[in-house]
Amino acid sequence: MDIDIIFKIAAIGIIVAVINQILTRSGREEYTMVITIAGLIIVLMMLLPHISALFRYIKSIFDI
Repeated sequence: MDIDIIFKIAAIGIIVAVINQILTRSGREEYTMVITIAGLIIVLMMLLPHISALFRYIKSIFDI
């Protein structure tokens, strides 16, 4: 796994946190949950190929 993916996840987390703070302070609490879920989905989509490779590796180890 590259270190780049960790930095990308951290950047998305920081961006989501800043947007959530801005929305909370402006009285738009209903949008904060949407932004948080969107950030989570983006990170999961980024990690999906790595998770798939992990399961293929585990499958090859146990010859399933």
